[in-house]
Amino acid sequence: MFQMKIHTLDDEANDPGVISFIAGDFIEGNMEIDTSLLQDTLPLLPLRNTIVFPGSTLPISVGREKSLNLIKGLGKKYRYIGLVCQKDTNVENPEKEDLYPIGVIAEVIRVIELGNENSSIIVHAKQRFEWTNITQTDPYLRATFKIKEYRKTPKEDKEYQVILDSIRDSMLQMLHLLGDPPKELTQTIKNDSFSDMLVSYCATNLPIDSREKQELLNMDDKKEQAYRLLMILNREAQILELKMNIQMKTREDLNQQQKEYYLQQQIRTIQEELGGNTQQIEINEFRKKAKEKKWDAKVAEIVEKEISKLERLNPQSPDYSVQYGYIELILDLPWNEYTKDNFNLKNAQKILDRDHFGMEKVKERIIEHLAVLKLKGDLKSPILCLYGPPGVGKTSLGKSIAEALNRQYVRVSFGGLHDEAEIRGHRRTYIGAIPGRIMHNIQKAGSSNPVFVLDEIDKIGTDFRGDPSSALLEVLDPEQNFAFHDNYLSIDYDLSKVLFIATANNLNTVPQPLLDRMELINVGGYITEEKVEIAYRHLVPKELNNHGIPKDAFSIPKSTLVKIVENYTRESGVRELDKKIAKIMRKIARKIGGNEEYPPKLKITDLKEYLGVEEYSKDNYQGNEYAGVVTGLAWTSVGGEILFVESSLSQGKGSKLTLTGNLGDVMKESAMLAMEYIHSHAKELGIDAKIFENWNTHIHVPEGAIPKDGPSAGITMITSLASAYTQRKVKANLAMTGEITLRGKVLPVGGIREKILAAKRAGITEIILCKENEKDIKEINSNYVKGLTFHYVSDVKEVLDLALLKEKVKNAKEYLMPESA
Repeated sequence: MFQMKIHTLDDEANDPGVISFIAGDFIEGNMEIDTSLLQDTLPLLPLRNTIVFPGSTLPISVGREKSLNLIKGLGKKYRYIGLVCQKDTNVENPEKEDLYPIGVIAEVIRVIELGNENSSIIVHAKQRFEWTNITQTDPYLRATFKIKEYRKTPKEDKEYQVILDSIRDSMLQMLHLLGDPPKELTQTIKNDSFSDMLVSYCATNLPIDSREKQELLNMDDKKEQAYRLLMILNREAQILELKMNIQMKTREDLNQQQKEYYLQQQIRTIQEELGGNTQQIEINEFRKKAKEKKWDAKVAEIVEKEISKLERLNPQSPDYSVQYGYIELILDLPWNEYTKDNFNLKNAQKILDRDHFGMEKVKERIIEHLAVLKLKGDLKSPILCLYGPPGVGKTSLGKSIAEALNRQYVRVSFGGLHDEAEIRGHRRTYIGAIPGRIMHNIQKAGSSNPVFVLDEIDKIGTDFRGDPSSALLEVLDPEQNFAFHDNYLSIDYDLSKVLFIATANNLNTVPQPLLDRMELINVGGYITEEKVEIAYRHLVPKELNNHGIPKDAFSIPKSTLVKIVENYTRESGVRELDKKIAKIMRKIARKIGGNEEYPPKLKITDLKEYLGVEEYSKDNYQGNEYAGVVTGLAWTSVGGEILFVESSLSQGKGSKLTLTGNLGDVMKESAMLAMEYIHSHAKELGIDAKIFENWNTHIHVPEGAIPKDGPSAGITMITSLASAYTQRKVKANLAMTGEITLRGKVLPVGGIREKILAAKRAGITEIILCKENEKDIKEINSNYVKGLTFHYVSDVKEVLDLALLKEKVKNAKEYLMPESA
């Protein structure tokens, strides 16, 4: 059986179908028409896209109303109908002008009822006819007609026989190009007895346009018809051969990747049969999520382009997973998605006060920002930099700010960071490329306006992989970060609504351009009073909870906490204090667990049992019984401290100056400046200039194991030297701090808050400061400076007038020059 693809007949639309034709169906049979059964008019059955040639037997699907009426109207004897083709297949109810004039009279052999108001008939085409006039349109078409006979060609015409042989050869060639045809079919075509039906067979089954077939049907001369058919066959054979050659070349050029692609296509088909193609489902999910995003049209266009690129990739390709991860990141980022800020200023103040004691500047700045947001509705978030010693709560402050603003909280530690790509991300061309920490944490936050803590920003390093601090310039610039460019994302992202809070211990290691972009807020160390409050309000309840001890079962009074702060810790923050409290809690938990007795309230006398011997001794003022001993004030990483500068004279030639106490270069220079000032103003101080030639000077700062540096001990050293050379007493309970110049001017210094509080703890009652440091005193809580007297000076003479008494120390005569000198 030979199968050819032709268009489905009658009412079925132009979808191709496959109809089987038996070669024997075209063997010449009874082609005559019983004229006694013909009437003056012939029922017409319009075909959409099929041309029927005499001698063919084929099925026809009938579905249109008029066509069904025609089939129902056929009698048992009168079974001849006219098959004519429509010019336009889209016309549903063809009229006279829609039909070709020449068709074929066919006998209806069988009618098959298919149900659903459809039928199928099997017809045997007899002879050509030409309808002349439409006489009936309802319930079906009828027309007058006349039979058209072929002008037969004599069998002796050799040219005609050659044409038929050529048609036969071309037909067999096409069959072999399409595949191995059945032997019965090839034998039938080669048979001479099939010659009369050869043209009709080939014309009926040839997959060409219906207009060309109609032209063949219209031809009256069989030789001319055969010649025209041969031309069409040769053309179609060449086209088919060309297609087959292209397919062969394509098949030869298939490489391993293409083979894998086809195998994947087969897997995809199997997956669809089993419940769907996983790849396509994921791509559809991507497109669905993309429609829900709040990005602008430009970003939407880029994303659609990237999804289309993913759709074209083979899932087994390495590029597929890279592209998949990239699209997943884009869709996970919170484009223009913001959490709503809580504008309740009182609530924000309450949360900040609840979580952190002190830090008034920071809290005030956050409340101000929130107030402006409330009034304006839209504001670029500032870049805050909290700097100060470790353990004062800089990092934890970010959580409280996030809660107060009702924002998400994210934190990134930059300690030891060396790779610039950690900030900006890697380009996707690199294997294992990932976005930078900024975009990764924005994705994790789920909103575009979180509180973003950049922890330890002063610990960023630089090496051959770039300078991360330079990459941060774009992130922390309010004029640039509305279009931050991550190398992996490759799409500008708006960071202007993010509240960045950087933390640092030492600003000296932070590049100046980076500092310029941030608003610096100093978070100084806590004084004893503040540490006690923090421990009482926060640390003790926290450690009770951490160790499973009921709140009413154990407590630490403030007096005991003061002892712990002063004698068991030495720090600016409260980390060490927290550890000491935790140590106490562990011992209490052990006694509770073992049903042993324990103090419900921890007394000062119990500390030795729970914390051991005192680790640090409190600095106390040591009196003014010795000449040359002056109390100074110093700032350290663990807070303020008092220090003593000691000067002594010893006989010797050359006026030698010796400095001890692990002093830094700046402090040594301060000692030299002080010595030069004493030399140049000896007369004013009542010192005989000859004394410098016979006495050596030694300046010592105790606690030599601790490095000391800075200019703030300048006035302390001058006072110490002046006291040593004049043997005058230093005013009792007096401390001082300030830098000096060679001309005797007093300059301001830093760390005033910590120094003043250290002086108060040591029992100091009077303090000498530079006049310009007066503003620093005004910023300190008045409760903390209560009982202190401040003297503001601008010249060393004022310092000496305030510090040195007229009274000389005991044994002063030992230091006086001999009369012979």
